[in-house]
Amino acid sequence: MTNPRLALAFILITVTLDAIGIGLIFPVLPELILEVTGRPLSEAAIWGGLLSASFAVMQFLFGPTIGSLSDRFGRRPILLGSLVIMSGTYLAMALAPTIWMLLAARIVAGIVSATYATASAFIADVTPPEDRAKRFALIGAGFGIGFVLGPAMGGLLAGLDIRAPFHAAALMAVLNLTLGWFILPETVTDATRRTFSLRRANPLGAFRAVAHLPGLRRSLLVFLILGIAMNVYPAVWAWYGHARFDWSATMIGASLALYGISFAVGQVALVGPAIRRFGEHRTAFWGIWVDITTLAGFAFLTSGLGALLLIPVTALGGVVTPALQSILSRGTTPDAQGELQGLLASLNAIAMIVSPLMMTATFRLFTHEGAAVQFPGAPFLLASALMVGALVLHLGGRRTNA
Repeated sequence: MTNPRLALAFILITVTLDAIGIGLIFPVLPELILEVTGRPLSEAAIWGGLLSASFAVMQFLFGPTIGSLSDRFGRRPILLGSLVIMSGTYLAMALAPTIWMLLAARIVAGIVSATYATASAFIADVTPPEDRAKRFALIGAGFGIGFVLGPAMGGLLAGLDIRAPFHAAALMAVLNLTLGWFILPETVTDATRRTFSLRRANPLGAFRAVAHLPGLRRSLLVFLILGIAMNVYPAVWAWYGHARFDWSATMIGASLALYGISFAVGQVALVGPAIRRFGEHRTAFWGIWVDITTLAGFAFLTSGLGALLLIPVTALGGVVTPALQSILSRGTTPDAQGELQGLLASLNAIAMIVSPLMMTATFRLFTHEGAAVQFPGAPFLLASALMVGALVLHLGGRRTNA
């Protein structure tokens, strides 16, 4: 029988490598798009946006499907199958001669990017309810580490060849698949296996099926608002740093690395003690307050040093997501954990679609030459206001549960 700790380690490695694989291609994707399109930068940027949006849209549409399939056929075949196809999409991007092949590869990658949802369902299967928040936090830490290492490795590999990061991402997926083949057990049993239903395996059907459970509707909405607000960082941080502090690309990259490291450390060191001390609902409450405060802080800061000092404080707000995941997981039956995690993946995808559009539009509104008020921090103030709404909803959810 497989050692449970070894299987858990594989899940965390999978999530970290998945984040590294995504981050690897960030530094080189613009140059690759320029190469395959032969278009000027402004037009290539439009294609870059289309690639990102297509990935997120596929995650939204197929997240519950993948989750429901894992409830029916098990976590192991879905997770390993996803790694097979993901390695193929990275290889296709490495060899792509046209923008259309790049687009097709990103669409397929968005459909099968089940590692996060299936890994979370695996954690829920093997972890007692009282310990799930701490285990979900480890997944978040893996993503944080991956998003620090990925862009750095991608930049180094790009010095060898513009397509080398894609080959590296494919190789990591294959190595992880090999490891998982030998050590990953199946956690779905006959007692928890559920018949696949197409009605439940779509975003709207899954939302209706899960959200009817007492108290979950508000928590799902808080989860969505949290995703939209916190995606302000990848959406406008580079533009904000340049406009507010006149940071170079190197400085912006270093600040993002500091954010990723702070987030990963916070997930490992803070979530468990906070849950034990305050419980899940109060931990989410205080974490949301931290988010409200730090986002407002970035809105009004005028010192680059002040921004760097504030970044580690944001780690305190990282407790919200695992606390919400644990609340939702507790309120969902054992045979629907995969469906729930698929639904959360869809909500994350919605946030990844909505937030960049909302935040970049807000940034432009307050930074263009004719703006009545020059306010580069406006997107962060908007995100802070969204978190105030999330706080109100969360408090209402606590009263409902009580």
